[in-house]
Order: sequence, then C-alpha cells, then structure tokens
Amino acid sequence: MKYHIIAFVAGFILDLILGDPYNWPHPVKFIGNLISITEKKLYIENGEKKNIGRGLLMVISVLSVTAITSMALLAICYHLHPIAGVVAESVMTYTIFATKCLKDESMKVYKKLKDGDIEGARRAVSMIVGRDTDVLDDIGIAKAAIETVAENTSDGVIAPMIYTAIGGPALGLLYKAVNTMDSMVGYKNDRYIYFGRCAAKLDDIVNYIPARISALIMIIACMFLGKDYSAHNAFYIFKRDRYKHASPNSAQTESACAGTLGIRLAGDAVYFGKLHKKPFIGDEIRKVEYYDIVRANRLMYGTSVICIVLCVSLMVAFALK
Repeated sequence: MKYHIIAFVAGFILDLILGDPYNWPHPVKFIGNLISITEKKLYIENGEKKNIGRGLLMVISVLSVTAITSMALLAICYHLHPIAGVVAESVMTYTIFATKCLKDESMKVYKKLKDGDIEGARRAVSMIVGRDTDVLDDIGIAKAAIETVAENTSDGVIAPMIYTAIGGPALGLLYKAVNTMDSMVGYKNDRYIYFGRCAAKLDDIVNYIPARISALIMIIACMFLGKDYSAHNAFYIFKRDRYKHASPNSAQTESACAGTLGIRLAGDAVYFGKLHKKPFIGDEIRKVEYYDIVRANRLMYGTSVICIVLCVSLMVAFALK
C-alpha cells in the first residue's frame, strides 16, 4: 500500500508539472487507436440494432486489452524491483490525470479571446468540445470553454483520481478507456445511436458517483478561493439545476460552477449541423466574461487539491488498519 500511495502522489505532481506533451506516447492515444481499429472491424453500415451487440463486443475487447496490458506491465516492473514498480506506477498514474492539460487547452481559448482572435478561439475551443464551434460568437466560445472545464473537472480529474486511489493505475486506465469510448462513439447520431449505446451507458454508470462527489468537493473548494466564488450559490444552483442535462452526470459540476461564478451556462447548442434544445444552467447574476475561463480553472485546481488530500488521507487510514 505504501508504494501505491507514493506513486499516487508522485503521479499527481508529475501531471501538475508536465501535463500531456504532444509528442510523448500516452496510454489514451493507444486506447483511442484500439477503439478506432475495433470499430472498423465490428461496425456494420445500416446494421441498426445488430450494432448494439457489436458495440458491446467492442467495449469488452477494449477493456480486456487495457486491463491485461496495464496489470501485466505493473506486475513485471514490481517483479524486477520495487523501485521499478513505483516508477512505472507513478508514470502510469501521471498519464491518467488531466489537470494541467485541461487548464492549458482552455487557457489557449482565453488567450485567443483576449487577443481578439475569434477564429483562433473557435479553433482552440473545437479541440476540447464536441459541438459545432463555427456558429459561436465570442461569449459562446467562452461559455463552451467554461462548461468543458467544469464538466471535465469530474471526468478528467476527480473521477480518474478516485478510481486510481481505489484500484491503482489498472482501474484508473479502465476508467479512462470507458471515458474515451464514450467521447468517440457515445453520440446519439445516425452512426452511433446503436453501436455506441453500451459505451455511453457504461460511462453514465461509472461516472454516477464520482460526478456527485466532484460537485460537492467543488462547492467546498469555493470556500477557500476568495470573493469571486460563492459556495452558498454554488450549492443552491447545484441542487436546482444538476439534472438539467441529457446526461445524468454532466450538469453536476457544471451547475456548481455556474452557481459559484454567478453566470448562466448551457442552453441550445449545434452538434453535427443540428440544433439541440437545452435548458440553461445557473442564473445570469452577471454576464459571462472571458476571465471566467481563468476562474473555472482555479476552481478546478482547488477541487483537485482537496480531492488528492482526501484520497491520500483515506489511503493512509486504510493502510494503518
């Protein structure tokens, strides 16, 4: 257990320092390639409901390969030497977390907006959202970036942290595999409505508890971040608006973020050329500003620090039993 705790903390620190350098090999890239290859082998054009079973087979295949590969690598490294095992586990843990990457990518949007480069901001935000960005104005771009930081505080930071704390990098990477499958095939469009159904439902299941934990920790973090953040309003909007999304999980942290900043998020969005009607989240106590992207990132960092402290404390307490 002590090796697991050391690697867990080391991985978090490495993520804060290094982020995700583009040219470095990354497990999620391999998982993404595996999903693409498996999809090409299994997907049937116009297969309709036959693709439900084939999508399930893709999920089983991707999760099996991810679990076997990660556990085998850790077992080999720890067999060679405990230090080799800790180093391998630390690096694997580092690749599971996405705190700095999320901040860096969203701050690219902020910098482009601040420089008045709307087209550049659209391109930057298109890298982190699934909606059509060519129809967004400057405030729409800022809102999209804020919403992504808020939602991915759970998906990219807190949920991976929780699963890695519980089951080490193997469980953390299994979570990332589920999350990646959902981001690649979990759409309700003509191609993926059947094939991606299993991946989307599994993602809802594995994020159900972490999303709610993330929102509650986010509300606690508001208490320590200064006058720009209202814990009281975060909790109020969280209670009122946390189910105003097609996903049972996405609005959990988004509502807390909207509430604490006193802004209104969500609303109608265009995906693959089609307008999707969505309710608003939060109250427009004030207008959205470009700087709210920075505020959302500070909230994400505060939430991640509190979560790492809680996880390590529980791991130490369990180890001392």
